[in-house]
Amino acid sequence: MIAKIMSSAKIARATTVAVAAFLLAAAPAAAQDEAAFYKGKIIKFVVGVGVGGGFDTYARMIAPYLARELGANVVVENQVGAGGIVALNRIANSPPDGLQLHIANGTPAALGQIVDNQNARYDLTKLEHLGIVSAYPWIWLVAKDSPFKAPADVLKPGARVRWGGTGLNDGPGDGAAITCEALRLNCQIILGYKGSAEIALAMERGEQDALYVSDSSAAQIDKSGQARAFLSMGRKRSELLPNVPTVFESFKLDDDQIWWLDFRNSINDLGRILVTTQGVPPARLAVLRAAVKRALTDPALIAEGEKSQRYIAFQEPEVARDLAVKALGTVTAEQRERIRKVVMKGQ
Repeated sequence: MIAKIMSSAKIARATTVAVAAFLLAAAPAAAQDEAAFYKGKIIKFVVGVGVGGGFDTYARMIAPYLARELGANVVVENQVGAGGIVALNRIANSPPDGLQLHIANGTPAALGQIVDNQNARYDLTKLEHLGIVSAYPWIWLVAKDSPFKAPADVLKPGARVRWGGTGLNDGPGDGAAITCEALRLNCQIILGYKGSAEIALAMERGEQDALYVSDSSAAQIDKSGQARAFLSMGRKRSELLPNVPTVFESFKLDDDQIWWLDFRNSINDLGRILVTTQGVPPARLAVLRAAVKRALTDPALIAEGEKSQRYIAFQEPEVARDLAVKALGTVTAEQRERIRKVVMKGQ
């Protein structure tokens, strides 16, 4: 009887070893098959805003490097609508073939879920993350001929600030709404622009007073002379705009004002995230993630980004997903309702 039991145990161990050996042998073969899958394929690199803005510029800068890594043709496609929500919805509901990726503004994407935006049909915790391109502080720009010369000017009696945005929770739109609520400003937020580049043109023409945008885009716009960097909205000054004071330096803030500003900053860490369709086969996803990492850590791409002030600071897919889970799970029901009322005021 004992001999039979020992014999059975040996058989079980031998079977386990054989299965493990098979899986180890199969894994490289599967990876090779999926790497071959991309050769010569057309990959859509989707941008949710118009041509010329920061996200569009990043996509067009990254695309050739990713194409080389995959041996594929990477085509940038602008799918404008609702501040990027249209593009994100399409990615979330597209076939799981790994032939589309999207550079999303993680901050308003997370905010769209927090406020239960009825147009948002995606879940950042379920999309397949490819990594973070860069995370960044946000900047308040004012028109070059703006009457707001110093931060205190926006608090003067009769002061009214006109902001440009693409959608209610597009980054510029929600950033303006939260800023106006936090600082208790008299504001008008005008939506419908295709991206930050178009808003900057409107500011140059005197049609808008202000724009809330990432520091890399803000530095470009400030340098062009279209608008002027006014305030950094984080607790630390931007490395790109070190002479621009922070909102915390410039105003005496009470606890509620600080909560609003810190909330907005807490979701900024998502930055520019890369995602692809849900349900991509694991081996294929691994190939795509590895190619993205190689592209975004390529010294030539990093140098190109530094030259144009479109900085690359890659973070792993797991980091992006963890940040999404944290951003969506730490806000109370009462806080969600407050945020929703401010951000979705136009609905």
